[in-house]
Amino acid sequence: MEFHLERRQTTSTPYVLIDEEKSYMKMEGRSFHENIADFFKEINDWLDNYLATDFKVFTFDCEMNYFNSSTVKALLNMILRMDKHSLGGNKVIVNWITTSDNEIIIECGEDFKEDVSNLEFNLIVK
Repeated sequence: MEFHLERRQTTSTPYVLIDEEKSYMKMEGRSFHENIADFFKEINDWLDNYLATDFKVFTFDCEMNYFNSSTVKALLNMILRMDKHSLGGNKVIVNWITTSDNEIIIECGEDFKEDVSNLEFNLIVK
């Protein structure tokens, strides 16, 4: 059975969609939850299991408009794990989506892009 997770956005956590059947994950909104490790635990557990499989293409759309330093660390760790598993027949695409007036998110995306070497990292500025 394919894993499917959808969490509504709250005032301090982003919208999350994981659709394993489509090999797709999306995060959108704001993230400044007090215990970000708890928030990301189920997501990271699934991601670790999924990345260990023989997938062809996995896409992660990240359209955050605000996050705290704990979320930055959590996102970077996720993206670094994706980068590690984007080898051989496995392809990972990260779409870092933001608006032209969100300089902090743009800079964060630029930094993340420099930290990866195997996956396709697209900085998309609207």
